[in-house]
Order: sequence, then C-alpha cells, then structure tokens
Amino acid sequence: MTGLTSMLITAGGAVVALLLAYIKGGIDTARKVEAKRAAEKLEAAEERIEMDREASEAERKAAGMSDEQAKQEALRWARR
Repeated sequence: MTGLTSMLITAGGAVVALLLAYIKGGIDTARKVEAKRAAEKLEAAEERIEMDREASEAERKAAGMSDEQAKQEALRWARR
C-alpha cells in the first residue's frame, strides 16, 4: 500500500504542478496582451496630440490668409 500511495501522491503533485504552470502561462500571456494594448493606446494618444498640434498651427496660419490662399492651403492638405 505504501508504494501505491506514494505513487498516487507523486502523480497528484505532478498534475497540480502542470495545472499551476498552465495557469501561470495564461496569466503571463494576459499581461503581455495588456501591455501591448497599453503601448498601442499610448502611441495613438501621442499621434492625436501631434495631429492636434499640426491642426492648430495650420488654423493659426489660415486665420491670416485671404479666401484664395486658404483654399490653396486646404487643397494641399486634402486627401486625394
């Protein structure tokens, strides 16, 4: 009985160890995904700030233009 009991305890410990490793792997993967999303959000926020800065600069410049000059400037920035 003692040999069988120790074998069952060892097998049970191995199963628990494998289960814990699987769970830890899932947690690590979730953290990596979360970190990647946070980096993407930060990059997008920095991009928005830069775009807003460029737009504000263009608006200040356009405020002193004639209608024709403003139209030419707008055509330059328009998507084609």
